This record gives sequence, structure tokens and C-alpha cells, in this order.
Amino acid sequence: MSMAGVQAWRVREAGASDVAALSLVAGATFLETFAGVLPGDAIVAHCANAYAPARFADYFAKGSRAWILEAAPGGAPVGFAQLATPDLPGAGPGDIELKRIYLLSRFHGSGAGAALMAAAVAGAAGHARLLLGVYVHNARALTFYRKQDFVPVGERRFDVGGQLFDDVVLARPLAG
Repeated sequence: MSMAGVQAWRVREAGASDVAALSLVAGATFLETFAGVLPGDAIVAHCANAYAPARFADYFAKGSRAWILEAAPGGAPVGFAQLATPDLPGAGPGDIELKRIYLLSRFHGSGAGAALMAAAVAGAAGHARLLLGVYVHNARALTFYRKQDFVPVGERRFDVGGQLFDDVVLARPLAG
């Protein structure tokens, strides 16, 4: 989001003290993206489980890295990108997973998503590929990932609140 050419957000590396902010953004963006698409009870159950602050604390304890996007002024968390050990079909040695890249919709088209992706790609340096899974019907995300040089490499079933949905697995080669 820009005002008179001034960037109205900043990206910084997140840490263990940011788990509540990551949890908040994750739940808000998941709800914003999938309300009216996925069943509401599945969304609520998924967010309560997958995005609890303790889950993010566990990711950090296991070596996950994340970058948070904060709105200016005030520093409110409005997006983040997270890298983790791959948990996707077709992952191979040297791969890393873009576990999440979430951004509130009012910041779409501002360059914030690309800034989060750039931070994640820089953080993934030294890995062979950056992998991610995305809901097969999330057209906006698929378009963004295509622009970021991701290509389909597989499929998986994704559990949202006890209900299974189809994801496409995408990969982007990384320079050694």
C-alpha cells in the first residue's frame, strides 16, 4: 500500500516473540480468503488448530524462519511468509517449503506480497527448490505464484478442519 510514493509497510524477520502476531494474521487471512469457499466450521477448526501461537512456537523450535509484514504507522501485523522443512509430496534433498505466505487483502497489489516472497527466497538461499502447496481453486494465489516462477510438480490432499481438499504442489528452482 503506498501513499504519495511512500511505502506504508515494512518487512522484518520474525522470531519467537512474534507467535501471537503470526497466529492472528494466519487466522484472519485464512478466514478472509476462504469464507464462502470452504465450510465455516472447517475454517474455524483449522484455524484453532493450525494457527495457534503454540504451533508457531513449535515451528521456530524446529528451525522454521518467518518474515512479518507490518503496516505503517503503528506496526500492525498484516502479512507474513514462513519457511519450514518440507512436508509435501515430491520433496527431495535440498528442498525447503514456503509453508505460508499470507497477506491481508487490502495490501494485495501493493508490492507487499512480492516483498514477502523476496524475503523468503533470500532466506531459502542454499536450497535447491522452494516448494509450496496451494488450494487448487485459489486463482489469485496461483496467478501470483506463476509470476514468481513457480510451476506445478504434484498434488496433495489438504485437511481443513477434518475435511479434505485438493492442493497443487508448486516448485521454484533456486540459484545455488
